Amino acid sequence: MHERDTIAAIATAPGSGGVGIVRLSGADAHTVAQAVCGRRLAARRAHYVRFRDGDGATLDDGIALYFAQPASFTGEDVVELQAHGSPAVLQALVARCIELGARRARPGEFSERAFLHGRMDLAQAEAVADLIAASDLRAARAARRALDGVFSRRVDALAADLLGVRVHVEAAIDFSDEPLDTLGGPALRARLDGLAGALDELLHDAERGRRLREGLHAVIVGPPNAGKSSLLNALAGRERAIVTELAGTTRDLLEETVRIDGVELTLVDTAGLREGGDVIEREGMRRARAELARADLAIVVVDARDPAAGEAAVMDALDGVPQCLWVHNKSDLVGEGRALPEPGHVSVSALNGAGLDALHARLRALAGSDLGGGAFTARARHVDALQRAASEVDEARMQLDHALLDLCAEALRQAHDALGEITGRVRADDLLGHIFSSFCIGK
Repeated sequence: MHERDTIAAIATAPGSGGVGIVRLSGADAHTVAQAVCGRRLAARRAHYVRFRDGDGATLDDGIALYFAQPASFTGEDVVELQAHGSPAVLQALVARCIELGARRARPGEFSERAFLHGRMDLAQAEAVADLIAASDLRAARAARRALDGVFSRRVDALAADLLGVRVHVEAAIDFSDEPLDTLGGPALRARLDGLAGALDELLHDAERGRRLREGLHAVIVGPPNAGKSSLLNALAGRERAIVTELAGTTRDLLEETVRIDGVELTLVDTAGLREGGDVIEREGMRRARAELARADLAIVVVDARDPAAGEAAVMDALDGVPQCLWVHNKSDLVGEGRALPEPGHVSVSALNGAGLDALHARLRALAGSDLGGGAFTARARHVDALQRAASEVDEARMQLDHALLDLCAEALRQAHDALGEITGRVRADDLLGHIFSSFCIGK
C-alpha cells in the first residue's frame, strides 16, 4: 500500500439510507470516476450521472462531485459519488472503482492523507474522529473548535515561544565564560516562568477536554454498608447493583456508564474498605484500591450518621487520587439538629433521592461540563505530551538557576519535541498508524 495510490471507500454510515457516498482520492481519482460516470467531470460542479459497471449496465443514478487538488479534503484529487443508500449499490460502486485501478482505503486513510498533505495538523485530524463520535451538541461544538485549530494554535504559540528561549540559551552557550546575568539571564528566567504558567493553563484546559471526550472515570469507595451500591443504582436510574443490609455484600468491581445532564461517567462500585474480612472480601478491597490508582475522581460515600468514622476508614486509600467528592449518604436517617456536612461535601439519600440534584451539579462541574466558549476536545496522548513538556520546562528552569546552559538547552529541546508530537510537527510512523487505525473506513 502506497500513499500515492488512488483509494476508494464508502464514506457514509453502514446500513441503508436515502443517500450513500463513495469517496475516491488520489492521482487517478478523476480518471476512475469519469469511467464510472461515462462523462467528463468539471471541478466543483454537481453532475447528474448514471453509474455504470464494466459491461455498461447501469448500477444507479446520482450526483458526482469532483474536487481538484490541492483544494480538497485530502489535498489530492477527490471525487464523491452520491448514489442511493443501498449497501449493495455502494459496494458495487467501490468494486467498479477497484476494477479501474483504485484500491480499498484503510481506516482513516483519507484523514491521514489530509494530514500528510498539510491540510490539517494531527490534533485537527483527531478532532475529525471526535466530531463524528460526539454524543451530544456540547461535545460536537468542542470537537469543532479543535478541528478549527483552537487547540493547535495554542500549542503552536507555546512551541514558538519555547523555540525563542532555546535560541537564546544556545547563543549564551557560546559565551559561557561570561556571567549569566550579562547574557540576559533575568529575561530568560522571566520567559521560562511565563512558559511554565502558560503550559499549566493549557494542560488544565486539555485535561478538561479529555474528560469531555472520554468521560469521567469515577470510583465509588467508602466503608461497608455506607450505601455505595444504592448510590450507584440511584445515579444509574435502575437496579444495577445488589443491595442488602449485610456489610460486605459487594465483593467485586461493578462498572456502569451513565450520562448525567450530558456528562458521561464510568461509575465503578467497589467493595467496602475496612480492616479484616474473609479472603474474598480482602481481594475485593485490593481491587478497589487498584481501581482508585487509575481514577479521575473518587466518590467517597460515608454514612451521614457518623461521617468521621467513614472518613477514617478510607483516607489512606485516597492518596494520589486527583479529585475526591465526599458524599454523606442516608441523610433521611439523620435526626433534626445534626450539623450539616462541611463545605464541599454533599448530603444525599440514595433511598428517596434527596440531594441527588446537588450531586448531579457537582459531578457536572468536576467533569468539566461547565466549559467556556473556547473549550476544545483533547486526548490522553495530548495531556501526556503537555505533562512531559511542563516537566522539561521545570527542569530547564532548575538548570538555568545553576547556570548549566547545556542541560537547560537539552531540557528545552525535549519540551519542544513533546509539543511537536501533539500537532505532528514531530512524529513517528507507528504513532500515525495507531491514531488513524481507530477512524472509520471512509474518513
